[in-house]
Amino acid sequence: MKSSCRIVIMPFFFFLFLHASAILDPLDFLALQSIRKSLSDMPGSSFFSSWDFTSDPCSFSGVFCDSNKVVALNLGDPTAGSPGLTGRLDPVIGKLSALTELSLVPGRVIGRLPETLSQCKNLRFLAVSRNFLSGEIPASLSDLRSLRTLDLSYNLLSGPIPPRMGEIATLSNLILCHNRLSGGVPPLISSSLTRLDLKHNDLSGVLSDRSLPSSLQYLSLSSNRLTGSVDRVLDRLDRLNYLDLSMNRFTGSIPGSVFNLPISSLQLQRNLFSGPVRPLDQVTIPTVDLSYNRLSGEISPLLSTVQNLYMNNNKFSGQVPGSFVDRLLAAGIQVLYLQHNYLTGIEINPTAEIPLSSSLCLQYNCMVPPLQTPCPLRAGKQKTRPTAQCSQWRG
Repeated sequence: MKSSCRIVIMPFFFFLFLHASAILDPLDFLALQSIRKSLSDMPGSSFFSSWDFTSDPCSFSGVFCDSNKVVALNLGDPTAGSPGLTGRLDPVIGKLSALTELSLVPGRVIGRLPETLSQCKNLRFLAVSRNFLSGEIPASLSDLRSLRTLDLSYNLLSGPIPPRMGEIATLSNLILCHNRLSGGVPPLISSSLTRLDLKHNDLSGVLSDRSLPSSLQYLSLSSNRLTGSVDRVLDRLDRLNYLDLSMNRFTGSIPGSVFNLPISSLQLQRNLFSGPVRPLDQVTIPTVDLSYNRLSGEISPLLSTVQNLYMNNNKFSGQVPGSFVDRLLAAGIQVLYLQHNYLTGIEINPTAEIPLSSSLCLQYNCMVPPLQTPCPLRAGKQKTRPTAQCSQWRG
């Protein structure tokens, strides 16, 4: 009786296998099987529940086919807050020769990014962020000449950015932030590149005049160890709508053209910028942070139209322009932090009432603050600079 059951059941599964294979290229079918074995659902995830290889793999969650080939593979449930996957990315992914899109939801996938991805010559979108991938970015990814988006952010990747990555003519989004990448920023010459996010790595070295293409609209290099002057680099980037160079070691002056960019936030804090700040026109950027640098000279009245202005911990001197007072009392300025400079005065009536929506900090300058306003705790308790420091500065 058992023998007869086998005779009935085995042809049935054999038929299903042939059916699936007829729909999908056999190499792609076997590749999906290997991928399934290398990954698992985290507790609470049911992404792989539909991956039943007795049925058509093109109906699996996250698998998209064109004709008999897999063209897109979205691994994991993209629903916000849903658990991700665990395991490793199997190098067999490179066998999916028609693949144009590969994504991996946030989870606990470990190991290296497969070198074999370079075999997917049609790959246009590669996003495997917020996991625990480690090792170096394969240099062979630079051979993906159709790649438009590369997002490897929020992993444990180390080593250099592949030198030829910036030569991919089609690349428009390069997102490598929150890793452990080191070395310099390679020349990025693609005229298609609009978004570059390298923040929170361990990158160092100088940005050359031609390191970044003028096509950039979004640039974040914050929290690295980059050095040197950026005035010539920034002068070329006239299409930016987002800029964050904070927490590096950039030196030299800040070009006046930066203050006329159509951006909502200018983040240049915690660098080694020096010299005067000279916008070319009235500044319309809502938030400007120049704090913790070595900037000096008088404060430009052209900055009085900024809503949130952080100029503390620099070497600014002279009087605070009257236009700042007018804007502050009219609630046009929400944050004005000028503490820890060498400012000598501000013309404001001691009985004036600062709007509740505004914050003003003037302490530790070469003057007695005319108003007692709350300052951040890190500003310290000293109201004025020691006289010796101010005399030496004026001299």
